[in-house]
Amino acid sequence: MQLTRAMLQTVRQIAEQAGQEILDVYNHASGLDVTFKEDQSPLTEADLRANRVIVSELKRNFPDMPVLSEESEPVPFSTRCHWRSYWLVDPLDGTKEFLSRNGEFTVNIALINDGDPVMGIVHVPVTGVTYAGLAQGPESGAWRYDGRAEDAEEMSEGCSLQATGLPSPSQWPVVTLRVVASRRHGGEESERLLAMIRARVGDLELVNMGSSLKMCLIAEGKADFYPRLAPTSEWDTAAAHAVLNAAGGKIVNTRMQVLRYNTKESILNPHFYALAGGDGWDELLEVVR
Repeated sequence: MQLTRAMLQTVRQIAEQAGQEILDVYNHASGLDVTFKEDQSPLTEADLRANRVIVSELKRNFPDMPVLSEESEPVPFSTRCHWRSYWLVDPLDGTKEFLSRNGEFTVNIALINDGDPVMGIVHVPVTGVTYAGLAQGPESGAWRYDGRAEDAEEMSEGCSLQATGLPSPSQWPVVTLRVVASRRHGGEESERLLAMIRARVGDLELVNMGSSLKMCLIAEGKADFYPRLAPTSEWDTAAAHAVLNAAGGKIVNTRMQVLRYNTKESILNPHFYALAGGDGWDELLEVVR
């Protein structure tokens, strides 16, 4: 499959259209009606309206490509395992942030090819910012659109830790590692990890953020490391994973193996680390393996 900027722009427009549906609920509803799914995660009218737009538009523009969305009917692995390429969608990532009205929620659309996220759009409805990434092909790259201009900021050169990666171990004590953390999913395991890293490198600059924006901060060069030691699903990460890959970063499991998609019945991810580009991560993180 040939990935192009034109294809990326089509998906970007779909995500922004879904974002308008979300904002219509966010800005005009006198109260936000919430139901709860079997896993007790919240579901709102905004999730459903965004899902209808995304699924219908993806099928209209790419009729031969299957769609797997958090808010659509589940697709068994016996069917999914035959998909080489498919769309993986979270219509509203960060529903709890949406309900808290803090603006830190996104529309996530990813293209998965042979288990890898090769295209991703992460749209932020409240700010109008869109992160876009092509991780394969001659037109590959990562871009940030600010919602007010058509020209995009190139991010492919921004996602590197101090441009050359982590310093040598002898220089670790003078590093200030920028760590982005989940606003709602910390826990003792994450605290222990950060304590061990702090003992090796010194200062940590912590930034709390909701939804897939955490990985986009790394792609943008505003953070270096995001450890996720709590449950996520594949649709939570795929779009931002593609953006991060396109910007020169990566996501790996806690054994430092690249995170892959649609390889098993469960759509739950293992615990993982999102990393800025550069060398030295294996040596730094060996303390927790």
